Amino acid sequence: MIEQLPYWMNVLFIVTTALTLVFFFLANGRSWPPIILILTWSLIHSVLAYQGFYLDTSSIPPRFAFVLIPATIFIIYALRKTTRQRTLEKRNMFFSTLLHVVRIPVEIILYYLFVHEMIPDILTFEGRNFDILAGATAPLIALLVYLHRISKQMLLAWNIICLALVTFVMINGILSSELPFQQFAFDMPNRGMLYFPYILLPATIVPIVIYTHITDIVKLLKK
Repeated sequence: MIEQLPYWMNVLFIVTTALTLVFFFLANGRSWPPIILILTWSLIHSVLAYQGFYLDTSSIPPRFAFVLIPATIFIIYALRKTTRQRTLEKRNMFFSTLLHVVRIPVEIILYYLFVHEMIPDILTFEGRNFDILAGATAPLIALLVYLHRISKQMLLAWNIICLALVTFVMINGILSSELPFQQFAFDMPNRGMLYFPYILLPATIVPIVIYTHITDIVKLLKK
């Protein structure tokens, strides 16, 4: 853990991660196998981060690749036609939309990580991160979905825009990390994500958010 951070930040982030899993569970037909897999995955990274495994940024290949590459492979595998079809049949669009409200506490935490010089300002809403707009609009869009007062085209556009926002932040986060291809933020690199529990942002929360957007877009395009 990052010793100089206030205790409430760790608690808020852990609660946010748990809330993400709850919404994901409800959005996907209350299916337990993916939740068990995600919990196992999250536990592995939590233990490694707690022991300081990711703090060695000079190793080759970079240890942070153990977070990025498997998560990417998992998303690609889950988007296979057969796996995707089972997911879309059970998809609850109200909860899959409401899931994105977790981006509000995530943005608050990112801001305070910047205040404590653990991430660059470009990853906050004061810099290049506009992802808080997705979190702020998620409750309203979810309510419209629940009331059947939103068109397929509008919901599709919202998902595409929000997917672009989170992807943009993710790319900035990777390129500002202490990796061989770091491009900016050399004076204050993205180190906060290397610690527990914040390793769960790139390892768990962001992949869930991206996967949910993609599958919702696919479902809307098929309607």
